[in-house]
Amino acid sequence: MSAATRASERGGPGEAAEDFLKGVYALRHSGRPVSTSELAAHLKISDAAVTKMARRLDGLGLVRHTPYRGISLTPEGERLALEVLRHHRLLELFLAEYLGYDWAGVHAEAERLEHAVSPDFVERVDRALGHPAADPHGDPIPTAAGELPELRLDRLSDLAAGRVATVRRVLAQEEPVLRYLAELGLVPGASLRVLEVAPLGGPITVRLGDARRALVRDLAAAILVRADAPPGRDDGHQTPG
Repeated sequence: MSAATRASERGGPGEAAEDFLKGVYALRHSGRPVSTSELAAHLKISDAAVTKMARRLDGLGLVRHTPYRGISLTPEGERLALEVLRHHRLLELFLAEYLGYDWAGVHAEAERLEHAVSPDFVERVDRALGHPAADPHGDPIPTAAGELPELRLDRLSDLAAGRVATVRRVLAQEEPVLRYLAELGLVPGASLRVLEVAPLGGPITVRLGDARRALVRDLAAAILVRADAPPGRDDGHQTPG
């Protein structure tokens, strides 16, 4: 029996540890270890607290921590991170679909609930929702087997003028940003056309229905879309998001 399994049978490694594992999973880049400072900024804790937790989880077999070289997940750690992520995203959708939460408020509420619910509760939620593939923000939901589908999407910020696309995923989680996007109508399922792309990192102007909307480049980069094939190409190629 693995150390991670023993920890799970005792009630799991704890909320802070689960948030830590989820943070490492979110920040990993092409399999490279996550730096202590990067993870500290993401979790809003000190570098010393990150190092202390990394040592603890290394001992449990959930991460590999090499001083000055970063932190990476072991297979057991990745499994647990995806389990917590599954809880979170199913809870977000449940809160939105059944309890009337708007998409801007579900993230914070799901953060509080994701550690408290039992596996049986999560599977009941999954069945009640019809085994959904994505949460209200378009983020893919890991399966019960720990599989996470890879979506091939474009960033809105990468599209040229004239391209037509459908919003599929919004990477931003901050409530003010999500409320603003909802007011603009930039939510999953919305269709748009890129009208103008200002040079030198300037704003991107899109048409949503009859409305013109100008977006700063950073915000457009947080919106993932499925774009129609550009003129002269119909092979359906998409750039990974």
